[in-house]
Amino acid sequence: MTAIRRLWAKPAVRWGLAGALVVFAAALPLLDLVVPGVLPGPTYTPGTLQILALSLIFAALALSYHVLFGVSGMLSFGHALYFAVGAYGLGIVLERTGLDLLPAVGLTLAGAILVAGVLGAISLRVSGISFAMVTLAFAQAGSVLIRRNPGVTGGEEGLGLATANVPDWLVGVADTRNLYWLALGVIVVVFLVVRWFERSRAGHVAAAVRENELRVRVLGLPPLRVKLLAFVIGSTLAAVAGMLFLLLQSGVTPRAVSADFTLTILVIVVLGGVGSRWGAVVGGIIYTILDQRLTALAGSEWVDALPAVLRIPLSEPLFILGTLFILVVLFLPGGIVGLAGRVGRRRATTGDARDRLEETT
Repeated sequence: MTAIRRLWAKPAVRWGLAGALVVFAAALPLLDLVVPGVLPGPTYTPGTLQILALSLIFAALALSYHVLFGVSGMLSFGHALYFAVGAYGLGIVLERTGLDLLPAVGLTLAGAILVAGVLGAISLRVSGISFAMVTLAFAQAGSVLIRRNPGVTGGEEGLGLATANVPDWLVGVADTRNLYWLALGVIVVVFLVVRWFERSRAGHVAAAVRENELRVRVLGLPPLRVKLLAFVIGSTLAAVAGMLFLLLQSGVTPRAVSADFTLTILVIVVLGGVGSRWGAVVGGIIYTILDQRLTALAGSEWVDALPAVLRIPLSEPLFILGTLFILVVLFLPGGIVGLAGRVGRRRATTGDARDRLEETT
């Protein structure tokens, strides 16, 4: 076991395994893999690829929230606003300006950075629960603007994707695998950006601020600037996920800016494991697949045939997801990734003890 841990500690081994995982994920649209009860069909079918791409988008969104909450300790109730800025911003730019996709993405990204910088500077004038409430207020204001301006945003009906200036290989059911590959590329980039920030000097200061902001101030370091940088990075990555969501779903609805959507992001991060990049990724993938499959389960004949005491709660996917969330909080405080880590450490400890026993005998 000691040899295995030493091997795992080598960066080349970890990078190799991560690369192999990405290659395997990239090959899924070319394979005929079936996971009964989890995926609706073989991995090459558009329906399955749609779910897998959506799970990668939510994983990227969870990574963006990890920068705020997991790294910097900032509890935001308005993170969905920046996801909506990306989705609605790209949709409006494509519809109103006639720009091609790449220039439209660049313009939307610049707008998201500007909005995140201004609103972040205002929100960070307070901290703790006050910060959470201010971010919630901004998100609610964004929701009102979206719902009350149907001529621009589509109002309650949502905003559709203007496909005239979108490349043909990103439009249509037959091209779902291209969108899946695009989502895979985006999450790899987002993961690397988050990793870079965590390992940078600013990331270390942000982690120190999370633990004890007063001590950071005493040391003469600038906590406000670091927190603002983390806020802008996390919000911009959320906007990137929003733009990809618009392309995948061919539209966006006002739910993308709602408070309950931010709570969904928080649930994903807690489910996977707070403070872990891989936890955010795993949480996003598992939550999305559960959400999709539980919706199908809720409308199945099997549930309809149950007694009312079971049929009523099981017909509500949110009830089942809420129950799972409570169980994770109570029994898996470190999330799914935390459980895997504890199991690995326990086995390593047991193996080391066995090795020492064999050496003494």
